Amino acid sequence: MTLTTTEADKLLTDHFAPWVQALGLSTAETGERHAVLRLPWSDRLAREGGGLSGQALMAAADTACVIAVASARGGFGPMTTVQQSTTFQRAVLAQDVLVHARITKLGRRIAFLDIALTPEGAEDPAAHATAVYALG
Repeated sequence: MTLTTTEADKLLTDHFAPWVQALGLSTAETGERHAVLRLPWSDRLAREGGGLSGQALMAAADTACVIAVASARGGFGPMTTVQQSTTFQRAVLAQDVLVHARITKLGRRIAFLDIALTPEGAEDPAAHATAVYALG
């Protein structure tokens, strides 16, 4: 049973550090093997030059993966990021970002995910990530 967006948003409140919560993430969609989070634009998250910081994008990708895995497993459980690799393709300027985390393999003890970070209204991602999680 997948999580609802309301249940996923409650996970964001209950299980993430205050600095992750300060990103303002919200759940736009959940499914059997994916989750989509919205990272709202904020000048606080911009680096010199006005682009959204890579650290904010990477934290959003990591968080979306946790929500996707929790949705696939029917609830939150212990998990640890083992690997995350991110490629930045273009700057995000004054736009919300939709963070699409898709599970490519879900085992009993490990999960693999592919993440696209796309500015709202754009066709092409601004960043792409892959991640591996150890599951408890």
